Amino acid sequence: MKRLALVCTVLIAAAAVAFSQSDLQVLAVIKLNKNESITVRQLKTRVEAYKKQTGKVFTVDEKKQILDALIDEKLVMQAAQKAGVSVPDSSVDQYFLQTMSQQVGKNVTEQELNTLVQQQTKMSLDDYMKQQAGMTVAEYKEYLKAQLTAQQYIVSQRQSELKAIAPSDDEIRSFYELHKASFVWSDMIKIFLVYVPKGTKPEDAKAKATELLNGYKDKKMTRDQITVKSKADGSGYQAGEMLINKTENSASQLGVAYKDLLDLFTKDAGYVSDLQDNSTNCQFYSVIEKYAAKMLTLSDVVQPGTTVTVYDYIKQNLAQQKQMEYLQNAATEISKTLDTPDNVDRKKTGADLDKLLAWEGK
Repeated sequence: MKRLALVCTVLIAAAAVAFSQSDLQVLAVIKLNKNESITVRQLKTRVEAYKKQTGKVFTVDEKKQILDALIDEKLVMQAAQKAGVSVPDSSVDQYFLQTMSQQVGKNVTEQELNTLVQQQTKMSLDDYMKQQAGMTVAEYKEYLKAQLTAQQYIVSQRQSELKAIAPSDDEIRSFYELHKASFVWSDMIKIFLVYVPKGTKPEDAKAKATELLNGYKDKKMTRDQITVKSKADGSGYQAGEMLINKTENSASQLGVAYKDLLDLFTKDAGYVSDLQDNSTNCQFYSVIEKYAAKMLTLSDVVQPGTTVTVYDYIKQNLAQQKQMEYLQNAATEISKTLDTPDNVDRKKTGADLDKLLAWEGK
């Protein structure tokens, strides 16, 4: 019995070593600027990331396409390095936080993001990213850096062509006609909000808010004066204009019940609320302007108080789409010209490659 157990242990250990060696096998070496290997393990990481995003299990042929994409990515990355194009880690960190801040609905630092993820999921940020994107934070940032560097390099190579890309007037008008129903204003009001956090001194907060309210009502202080003073260090309060929709979410954002928000929409411009003494703050607000719901035409501004028309908004977005499409095609063209035997040494092909890519999806 002891011998059988020993044999099994040896076999299991041998299988583990074989699996590890398989993962470390080199599929291709990129040598445009330096020798850089792509291993089975690297390909598995990327396949797993795509699986997390799409929910599908990839075939051997699809894994070959992902391998080709990895080769293209590293070719363009090395071409960028050779041309002196680089993206600093600080820019990658900023892009990562911008992306994650959009997902959580507020601007966060990486430490704040880590704390938020732990509170809501009981996981570390690394584990959460692995679950959601198939990569750790470091791996995801490395992926982002490659994408941003490639994009910057391609832009540097095709600047004149990119500048010439613009949607036609017919394209803009056709897009508007197709999506006309989405270009609407709901009922909105613009308010001036003054917000004083209570912190550890609620009485001081109430006194500050009362002083500001009385000064505003008595016209001793204007909106601009109150706003400017709020930005000074140690002001103890926040002030500014807000555009409010007639929704429960807006009521929550303002810190009032929905029925109170509906009542606010009945007030005329110039209305000033009483002081609201809430659990965490004291605040008051004034109605500046009201906007009725309407369907927007091409010449209307997208949002009250701005100068961007619907026409301009569509033009900008179509231009961005066209530029992204052009960049994607340009990346393919550039990588194809770089994909030569001198620059890429494919170590595994044919049946040997198929065998290595035939791992089972989890």
